[in-house]
Amino acid sequence: MHEILTATVETTGALTTTSAREVVPWWSFTKTLIAAAALRLAEAGRLDLDARLRKRPYTLRQLLRHRAGLPDYGALPAYADAIAHGDAPWTDVELFTRLDAESLRFSPGAGWAYSNVGYLVVLRQLERLCNMGFAEVLRAWVLDPLGLAEARLARTRDDMRATHFPGAWDYDPGWVFHGTVIGPVAEAALALHRMTTEGFLSPASRAAMLGWHPVGGALPGRPWLTAGYGLGVMTGTMRGPRGPVFLAGHGAAGPGSVGAVYRCLGSEPGRTVAAFAAGADEGAVETRALRNIVNLSAT
Repeated sequence: MHEILTATVETTGALTTTSAREVVPWWSFTKTLIAAAALRLAEAGRLDLDARLRKRPYTLRQLLRHRAGLPDYGALPAYADAIAHGDAPWTDVELFTRLDAESLRFSPGAGWAYSNVGYLVVLRQLERLCNMGFAEVLRAWVLDPLGLAEARLARTRDDMRATHFPGAWDYDPGWVFHGTVIGPVAEAALALHRMTTEGFLSPASRAAMLGWHPVGGALPGRPWLTAGYGLGVMTGTMRGPRGPVFLAGHGAAGPGSVGAVYRCLGSEPGRTVAAFAAGADEGAVETRALRNIVNLSAT
């Protein structure tokens, strides 16, 4: 098994002294940050999560919940081929054309399908609203308010070469169309802990983020028993040593590495753990995160 880098935030909000400081790609955990930015802008009266987008049949809330009906690009053979050949990332227009994204897979709100493209649409809306690039939106509305000094949006291959796992060193992060943040493992754990603790989001926004739509049950080789999705967070129960453990957070998977960033959200919110490793075994990092959440001595 690959080395697993972990960071743990206690219920008090303090990082454990053994928390990993290596910089890693946060991959789809970036979706949680995008959702947090949208919620904070909604709190400020800058946007309406339930208003239909201009010339679109879906809302920001539906996009954030993966319930807008948009397709995804991960299974496109041309996507993998372009990355393998070192091509420049597609423009938004080319991406939407290749996906036939105007033809929704289901009516908004009538189904659920994981879509990175939906988060690209949210990102573009936030950029237009704030009149700044996505990196600046994240810094102003999420990273700085959370007190994260090192986490940042990856823009170039040089940024990826600053990360710990060599599998992504030659990867152009522009191929993650909704963007990927890179940062210390410890800051990933702190980010989720602080987002789900009083003070960052209003109680109503926090409840909206964590309120989940059921999407599945047990997964082979992984600790999930039930699975759901909120606003930028994966939620559900995992198989704990004394029964199901209710968690919320997000997985992370990309070239060369995987991660799991979760917090226990039972009757009383508990620890938050981030776990990242080289390779593609999502079950391994999820299991390590769960172990550290329920029994810190297992680290």
